[in-house]
Amino acid sequence: MSKSETTSSESNLDELETHLAGTLKRVAPRRDFVRRLRGHIHFPPREEIASRLRDWRRLFIIFASVVSGMLLIMTIARALYHLFGRRNIG
Repeated sequence: MSKSETTSSESNLDELETHLAGTLKRVAPRRDFVRRLRGHIHFPPREEIASRLRDWRRLFIIFASVVSGMLLIMTIARALYHLFGRRNIG
């Protein structure tokens, strides 16, 4: 991409952003919606997050489980491909 093309596409993008900024108006959410959403979202305290990250045995088990699950899914997918996918090729 040449420099002139980059400049023209950037100016087109700036024009579009300016047009949309004038067209689209900000909408404030209703207070009851925000309150209900805050009730559904729960962030644990920083101390709890830090203690979970310090538990390296648990992290290792979670990581090993995820990797094992991915390998199992890939093995099943390859087996299904070799059983059913090769018939349609030849």
